Amino acid sequence: MIIRIFKVRIKPELRSEFENDFNTVSLPHVKNQDGLVSYTIGYPVPDSPDDYLLITNWESEELLRKFAGADYNEAVIPDGMRKYVVKCWVDHFEAHSS
Repeated sequence: MIIRIFKVRIKPELRSEFENDFNTVSLPHVKNQDGLVSYTIGYPVPDSPDDYLLITNWESEELLRKFAGADYNEAVIPDGMRKYVVKCWVDHFEAHSS
């Protein structure tokens, strides 16, 4: 299993609009992908009020690449969502159970 960590810093003045569109645009886009096993959303805390996190777990690197493209280290930003982004990061890890 591959873990994908997507972190985004948003424009604070667009927070309410971002949260709505995140739930109605971004999440459905990700949830409809083949190979998605699960996801976890991280909402801001006081020390980082403009940062959000989406952790997704994928069956395989192949299925993740089918979703994210050949350069899967690039963020997948659905249409209409880029206007919120100040900065974003993507990291990947191979999952091992203990």
